[in-house]
Amino acid sequence: MRAYPYHRPTGAVTARVTAVRLSGPDDHREQLDTRAYSVVEQVVALGRAERDDWQTARLTLTATVPAREIETKGHWSDVTVVAVLTEGATNTRTVARLTSDREGGREWTGEVELDRDDHLDRASLVVHVVATVGGVEGRLIASTDREWLIDMTAEAPLRDRDIDLSTVSFARGSEWLRSFRDAPWILDTAGRMPVVRLNSDFEGIVALVEGQGSKVESVIREMLLAQMGTDVWTAVFHTAIGDLEIEDDGTPLLPPDWRGEVLREMLPDIVPGRSVEDALREVHIRRTGEGGWVDLQPRIQYAASRRAEVPRALADTVRDIERLDQETRA
Repeated sequence: MRAYPYHRPTGAVTARVTAVRLSGPDDHREQLDTRAYSVVEQVVALGRAERDDWQTARLTLTATVPAREIETKGHWSDVTVVAVLTEGATNTRTVARLTSDREGGREWTGEVELDRDDHLDRASLVVHVVATVGGVEGRLIASTDREWLIDMTAEAPLRDRDIDLSTVSFARGSEWLRSFRDAPWILDTAGRMPVVRLNSDFEGIVALVEGQGSKVESVIREMLLAQMGTDVWTAVFHTAIGDLEIEDDGTPLLPPDWRGEVLREMLPDIVPGRSVEDALREVHIRRTGEGGWVDLQPRIQYAASRRAEVPRALADTVRDIERLDQETRA
């Protein structure tokens, strides 16, 4: 937990997007329906737009601040509430000031506009409360605990992403795939999002993954997908941890794209009991030669298998096999 050398309110700051409007060429405007943003997931899915030529998005949001605490304790004056939209992948930062309909109000509203050309993947939206404290202006006294995600391409407002899967012939596909012609699948992390390349030349693999076949094959499919998921999570973790931006003091930074999401998901299981930032620092130190990297591999495999739900898949498979065996004997 970060320490501040000045008073900060203990009450929570929350934010919610209440409307999304898109603008395009020829003054074309579109208001997205409420299915494009989720208060529970805190995600806006701009891929739900009916037209693909929109140019700007205007987000209307409302923030709730601990106004009573701010007023009664009297440590803070000149209170200002701002929304900050950032995306590390494009180094874009947009700041918008929110307003309240009365002095000392609990709810603050405003709009944030983003230009499509300035964004690539997912932008983060947070709300900060700024005030004068002890005669010092511009002190950050409170912020939202959880960021909103503004997804430029998603059609559903979901925080967790599914990894894409595509079927391709390794023997007749891209040159880099040909050396893996005997593998059932390979994870491709070269693009904006990881993609599982399923080898159509591997006999029976496509039918199993797509769920075509008998009850026995269905049972095998569940374990196959769990194994595939473990491989995927392991690979994306090593990809994410292997390409970190490092500050001058040696502190590793969470990546701004899907790699950061992977690390946030897995680090609590790899270095339990630590904050994500401390866990990232610990793993980075071990990976770069300070010792103990080999000792972390079981934790990485454990975290990957949990995300792939291997324990559930294995338990279900055992039960299904027993049931099939009983049906056969009957």
